[in-house]
Amino acid sequence: MEKKFKRILVTGGAGYVGSALVPRLLREGYEVRVLDLYIYGDHVLDEVKGHPGLTEIKGDMRDRALLERAAAGCDSVIHLACISNDPSFELDPGLGKSINYDAFLDLVDVSKQAGARRFIYASSSSVYGIKDEEQVTEDLSLEPLTDYSKYKAMCEDVLLNAGSASFVPLVIRPSTVCGYAPRLRLDVVVNILTNHAYHTRKIKVFGGEQLRPNIHINDMVDVYIQGMLWEDKDIFNKIYNVGYMNQKVRELGELVRETVGGDIDMEIVPTNDNRSYRVSSEKIRRELGFAPKFDIQDAVRDLVDAFKAGKVPNSMTDPIYFNIKRMQEINLK
Repeated sequence: MEKKFKRILVTGGAGYVGSALVPRLLREGYEVRVLDLYIYGDHVLDEVKGHPGLTEIKGDMRDRALLERAAAGCDSVIHLACISNDPSFELDPGLGKSINYDAFLDLVDVSKQAGARRFIYASSSSVYGIKDEEQVTEDLSLEPLTDYSKYKAMCEDVLLNAGSASFVPLVIRPSTVCGYAPRLRLDVVVNILTNHAYHTRKIKVFGGEQLRPNIHINDMVDVYIQGMLWEDKDIFNKIYNVGYMNQKVRELGELVRETVGGDIDMEIVPTNDNRSYRVSSEKIRRELGFAPKFDIQDAVRDLVDAFKAGKVPNSMTDPIYFNIKRMQEINLK
């Protein structure tokens, strides 16, 4: 497909998904401007340091003047930056709102003023809350259960209301991302299980029958790559779930144990939280032809390869891999 855009602003470009996405965008020939606090390390984009198409801006998106400088000359925006997931948000709800919602209002406004013609927003499948339906599709009502998911839903409304002939919004509701990236998270279910299976030969599965949707990080990156290529008319003000499949936590544990290999103990532990989350990603396949190419085993193998290669030192203890621990360590305000 012919490229429609030249320069992309990626907020949160030094985060988990961003650290895998930014090098891909550069390889695809885009100029990329990253705006990020870099609280998980200045090293996460070392693979592309010095690339002539890359501009890195270390700063806080709550600073509107900085947003204006970052967005200047960008014809598209991929917005990944946020306080990610419920526990991180609940550490400091005021902080979470200021970054996830208040700064979002400025970002949309600044992006439009700067002449950006496309804005892709990483929302969350948590906006649905708990549903009884076997197939949770994009047309179901939103029933966010937490402040994190409530503000994600509110941001969707803000963005879609800003859509115009010259400003095309696209909302993506990702499942839980898994697999290796230079800025690695080891506090999401598949990655947690793999880290423990490889390093301690023991994994704990809490409950086991709850359903969880996941997606390989390479597929998540592909969605944003394709998001720069799809036609305006096909994605204008559209919302899409993106996931691989819904699997029981116990099944994920068994997959991890089998893929890591060797003698690994798996303990099933009772839990008070037996909620199941499930999503259908049929709409994006049907309308845009997007289907995941990677499975959970691929994510586990990639993590194991990274562990073996020494790319993830002190993976059981270093706060850099755990959002809550890192936010507490630096006392983010």
